[in-house]
Order: sequence, then C-alpha cells, then structure tokens
Amino acid sequence: MKIKLTHILLSLAALLFFGCEEDAVTDQSQIDSKIDSSAKKPGGGNGGGNGGGGNGGGNGPKVYTTGDAADVSTSTSFGIALMGGADAYTTAETAAFQFLVNKSGGGDFVVLRASGSDGYNSFIYNDIGGVNSVETIIVDSRADADHTTTETIVKNAEAIFIAGGDQSDYVNYWKDTKLEAAINYALNTKNIPIGGSSAGLAILGEFYYGATGSSVISSEALNDPYNSGMAGLDGGSFLNVNYLSNLITDSHYNERDRQGRHFTFMARLVQDFGVAYGSVKGIGVDEATAVLVESNGSSKVFGSGSAYFLKGNGGTPETCQSGTPLTWYRGGQAVSAYVVPGTTNGSNTFNLASWSGSGGTSEYWYANSGSFTRN
Repeated sequence: MKIKLTHILLSLAALLFFGCEEDAVTDQSQIDSKIDSSAKKPGGGNGGGNGGGGNGGGNGPKVYTTGDAADVSTSTSFGIALMGGADAYTTAETAAFQFLVNKSGGGDFVVLRASGSDGYNSFIYNDIGGVNSVETIIVDSRADADHTTTETIVKNAEAIFIAGGDQSDYVNYWKDTKLEAAINYALNTKNIPIGGSSAGLAILGEFYYGATGSSVISSEALNDPYNSGMAGLDGGSFLNVNYLSNLITDSHYNERDRQGRHFTFMARLVQDFGVAYGSVKGIGVDEATAVLVESNGSSKVFGSGSAYFLKGNGGTPETCQSGTPLTWYRGGQAVSAYVVPGTTNGSNTFNLASWSGSGGTSEYWYANSGSFTRN
C-alpha cells in the first residue's frame, strides 16, 4: 500500500488538533479527504462535498459515495474486526480492512459515522481495493437514523464499519431506530462482516458503555462504581453481534489505563444487569491493535499492542454499591484474564467460542476496597 506524504502530515495534524472526548482518536475517519468522493443528498445528486441533510428534518443523511453507485449482491461471510483506536496507517488497520473486504465478497462497503465526512472512502476503495463501492453515511440525528436512505443503504451493505468518534452519539441517535434494525438484519440475516474502531468498538458488545455523561476513568469507577461518569452503562437491546453476548468492550486500553474501569463495568453487569458472574465477559483492545474474529469464533490479534480477554471467575462482587469503593476479590481470582500480544502476522490467537487462546499470558484481576490488582 502506498502512503502519500500528505496523508502522513494530515494524520500528524489530527493528533494535534482533535479533542479529547471519550473516544477521540487519530484514524482514517478523522483524515477527511474528498478524493474520488461526492456527498449526495437523497434525490439531490452531486453536492460537491456539501450536500445532504445531517440534521433530520426529513432531508435525510449526508452520504459520500466512492465507486459504483449501483447496488450489487455478493457472497459474504460473517466476521468481526475489533479495533482499539489510533490505528491510522498501521499493520492493524491494514489487516482489519483487508479482512472486512475479503469477507464482503467485493460488494458495497458502508462506513457509519455521526460526525465528520469521508475520511475512509479513498483508503478503502483505492488503498485496500477490491470493493464495488464505499459509502459513508453521516447519521447525526434520530430522524436520519430512521430515514429510508439510511435503512436501504445499510440493508444492502456487504460490510459495515463503525468509525471512531463519540459513542454517546451512536447510542442517542441510533438505538431503537431503523438503522439499528438494518444493522442487525445485515449481520444476522445476510451474514455480513462488521468492524468498529474506538467508539465504534465500544458499541459492538451486547453491553456497552455509552459515556452519556463525562467519561469515567479507572480510579473514579473503582472508588465508586456508581460515579456519575458511569452514566450510559447499558445493553441487551442494541446491536446483536454473534460471540459478543454477555460481553462489554473497551478501547485505547493500556494507553488510557482503562483496565480498572472495564473491570468495574463487568462488576456492574453482574450486580445490576442480571449477568451471571461466570458468564460475564470483556474484551479490551490497545491502540494500533485489532482482533479479527472468524465466523467460527477463532481470532487473530494484529498490531503493536495487546488484546485482553476477560471472564468472571471467582464469584459475585462482595461490595458493589453507590458511594463505596468496589470490592470484587474472591480470593484474588475475581476475573480471569488472557492477554494476547498483537503481531504483524496475527500468529497469536484467541477463540471466542471456547474462550481459550495461544501465545498469550494468563492473569487474575481483582479489586479490594477500590484498589485494583493484576497478577
């Protein structure tokens, strides 16, 4: 893949200028080139990069199309690309998009976002290649999520990727809409692949942290599992992705010290959401790292960081209540963890069906009066 100097400079600029919301990241979604793309308002033709609605009102979403606008139908295969964020021009990003394109059968690749424009289009269509088209849809209102254009494009997709950004937008705008139903139809009836990076990864599990208040950090969550920053912890009725039931994800994992808060999310799922302690699971992914899951549940970990596969182990939390530090100790074995380093060729693996892996290390995680330990 040829990387243009201008793209590298834009990536560096994004690092300097993008904000610090829950999952602001540097990735293709934030390098919003207009190369070979057009923004279209439904029924309105070429908008020259400025068309579309984007704010509801019946105008419909803004759509950027690269490639053949005519729909095709190809043979697809289910898979999941779990990406930890900050992955522009990395081994993990290239592997993830090649994986999604291969499983799309060369069909129509749809990128879903709630902000920005067409930063992925040229990258997928020209650098990765092998698809009929790339369509980025900016769905930044519930009206856009319920629009026929959004529903039709997503139902006709052969691959879906949810970009980084702010997962509270995805929850607030997309949940309980035609877009949600269309994604689940595409995944579970058509068996297409899906991927997500950063905020896009955050909503793929059956349970999710929607970050609808301020973004909670590990020390805050451990000190009070009902801290106001925990607002948006929810699930059970949004996306239905195979192998991700009873599971919550987290991204930017090691870089933002998110192990403690992720552990607390799992404790809350047991305490408040009816998930049995032996069934609750979590997957955390470092930046510039991707977990690529096949249709049989086997996966490979690509990139420069690690992936963390967590499962409740020792029993229910001893103390999980408002205003009190978390204790989930259970003899120092509250949660079992398997930490898998990424590689350039995905030689280290984990199977989500059997919940076992190779090439990684086993740990136990626990918290005692808000003090979090890995051993």
